[in-house]
Amino acid sequence: MSDTSLGKKIPVSVIVVIHTEDLRILQLERKGHTGFWQSVTGSQEAGETLAETACREVWEETGLRITADMLVDWQLSNRYEIFQQWRHRYPEGVTHNVEHLFTVCVPGNTEIAHCEDEHCNVRWLPWREAAETSFSWSNRDAIYLLAHAAGLLPIA
Repeated sequence: MSDTSLGKKIPVSVIVVIHTEDLRILQLERKGHTGFWQSVTGSQEAGETLAETACREVWEETGLRITADMLVDWQLSNRYEIFQQWRHRYPEGVTHNVEHLFTVCVPGNTEIAHCEDEHCNVRWLPWREAAETSFSWSNRDAIYLLAHAAGLLPIA
């Protein structure tokens, strides 16, 4: 795990939308931030590929062991401003992060062992409800993109 207390966090991350075949979406509620529901997210560590980061973060946050060949790499990234309260985790002067989108489909009866250090609750929601209750715009848009690819959401 990275030493985030010394401003060493790399400003490159992944978001992994975990879903079932019928597009039920896994959401995790951030500990200490009631109502902040999100997919698996996390920063790349030195020497990791993005797929390795995605697999590690899924393991750390859900207890699920996945492999890179299970992931769908959307070859899509979003750049966003890092919230002021979390900038101390990054090198001095870093203000933005680049987040890369992955998805992984799991069986509908998959049990989740959420990381109690980071999350306080876990839930599975239909895609539309998950998108509407996601904390971040990038998470919402990733769910909409997944629904579109599945033929459930036409382009407006």
